[in-house]
Amino acid sequence: MAATTNFIRLVGEHLRMIRELKGINQEELAENAGIARARISEIENGKGNATLGTLAKVMEALEIAPMEIFNFQNLSNTTDITDKKLLIEIHRARLMERELSEIQYVIDNTETVLKLMDKKTGYGKK
Repeated sequence: MAATTNFIRLVGEHLRMIRELKGINQEELAENAGIARARISEIENGKGNATLGTLAKVMEALEIAPMEIFNFQNLSNTTDITDKKLLIEIHRARLMERELSEIQYVIDNTETVLKLMDKKTGYGKK
């Protein structure tokens, strides 16, 4: 259930980012897609599970291809995402597209950074 919820939130957040990059407000998108503005808000906030039909209308109104909705790489540059699980899921999606050796490199460097942070803050010491 949590994976499904995170996925719905990822899609919603990504649609919001695409809409804002195109300079369209929710009202305009709703009108162009032929759906209620409240429904756009629900989808963007991860509170509503959009049907494929609704997604198709939104994609057409935004003039984007289906693959663009599910490419979450650009979300990692979004600074207003504050949910820990959502941020982890965004980075997980980015890593899934990489070669195993690149993933191992990221893990090794993450371990190094975390050790330095722990040393600086005293994390884990009792």
